Amino acid sequence: MRVLVLDTGNEWGGGTNSLLELLKGIDRERFDLTACFYHDYAHGEGSSISREMAALGVPFVRLPGRRQPWWAKFAKELARGLLSWNRSWRAAAVFAIERRWRIGPRARAIAALLQSGGYNLLYLNNQPSSNFEGFLAGEEAGVPVVQHCRTNPALNAVEIAVTNRVAHAVICVSHDVADSLRQYGIANDKLVVVHNGIDGKQALPAPQTLPDVPANAIVVGVIGSLLRRKSVDHLLRAVEKVGASGTAIHAPIHVLIVGDGPENTALRALAESLGLGDRVHFVGFQQQPLPWIAAMNILVLSSPREGLPRAILEAMLLGKPVIASRVVGSRELVVENETGYLYEYGDIDALAAHLAKLAADPALRAQLGERGRQRVLTDFSIERYVAGVEAVLADASRSAKQGASA
Repeated sequence: MRVLVLDTGNEWGGGTNSLLELLKGIDRERFDLTACFYHDYAHGEGSSISREMAALGVPFVRLPGRRQPWWAKFAKELARGLLSWNRSWRAAAVFAIERRWRIGPRARAIAALLQSGGYNLLYLNNQPSSNFEGFLAGEEAGVPVVQHCRTNPALNAVEIAVTNRVAHAVICVSHDVADSLRQYGIANDKLVVVHNGIDGKQALPAPQTLPDVPANAIVVGVIGSLLRRKSVDHLLRAVEKVGASGTAIHAPIHVLIVGDGPENTALRALAESLGLGDRVHFVGFQQQPLPWIAAMNILVLSSPREGLPRAILEAMLLGKPVIASRVVGSRELVVENETGYLYEYGDIDALAAHLAKLAADPALRAQLGERGRQRVLTDFSIERYVAGVEAVLADASRSAKQGASA
């Protein structure tokens, strides 16, 4: 079966890493893969997605970009101004303009690629809204489409209708994501839950050396892109509250921020304003995150939404307790009071209380961390993840053959 893997993203994230884990494990005798990306984005120094694909023996195609024409920019600004009083009409008008100048041409280019390459299946890596042109391309080319939805999306009526009409299946990384899609109106019989997995047999790294952190410090870490929607500022405010509360913690709390992005400068300024400047350590994007997680005592994920966060899987594999906001994805991984703690998103006082409790109790940290490790090895293995996706792809191929012969 010839499969075109389409990724329309513009940044390297957890979904990219989970895709690479899939491609490493998938049966290449059954599935002949080609990767098609819009961007050959970097992955640390000297690496990129095209090089990663080459290392896996997966051919890489990059679709050339299109510059937004003047008329599209003008039309969107006009629509936003004239329809400022009606949010849904404004969004629909902007979407129609995007479909005219960007989505439609992209869909035709992908359809041509599917036909010229003789592909039997189109696999979309992200979510229906950002992969919309893929659905249109698959329909035009007469190729079955499987969507791997790795986050909790927001869909409009057109995207919902096209997904229901075209998708053979929508693979959801969590039951929460499936529930969200179901509430939008995606047909229940298209939804298949396949949890992300992680390689539990890999050699675990030694902790990264942290020369600016005292040996007795409690290291609280976060890993991911520094975007506003990740709410890393909540963690900094919670650490400041722990310090101000007078809680009996016999070691200083240091924060390790692994990642980069547009919020970097603002977060540095916030750390200084909270009096945490010498206890918050920004180490940037790291190609190999596991040594940095190994250096942490606690992992925190304070974002308002997730798919099934790879950072939590990695922390659990390394035996680290996790504190996460009680949102889609995270609450499916973290078992309350067994592998970590959950709190309502935005409740910084609750986050601070959980931090204080774990920081003061090394035995509790070890206990929760070990339970998390056993959970990830049992329920989130890479073998289960790959087999689940392979089953969906094979079913799509069988259905297409049956439809062609009918």
